[in-house]
Amino acid sequence: MATENIAFISDQANIKVCRRCGLRYDWRRSPSSSLKMTYCGSLCEQADLGFTIEALLRYDRQPAAIAA
Repeated sequence: MATENIAFISDQANIKVCRRCGLRYDWRRSPSSSLKMTYCGSLCEQADLGFTIEALLRYDRQPAAIAA
């Protein structure tokens, strides 16, 4: 059982390289649900893009004020 678990954890098909920092990470364990195959986490995502995709999806635009 231990060898099966180690093989699952060390499966190289699930290892990606962060676009910003170059860290190797298992994309299945990435905290970012939207770009987990691009960045290792939200800090690299925000540093590279200037925002996180999750924050952008939650952004609620306010209607423009009508000039009187």
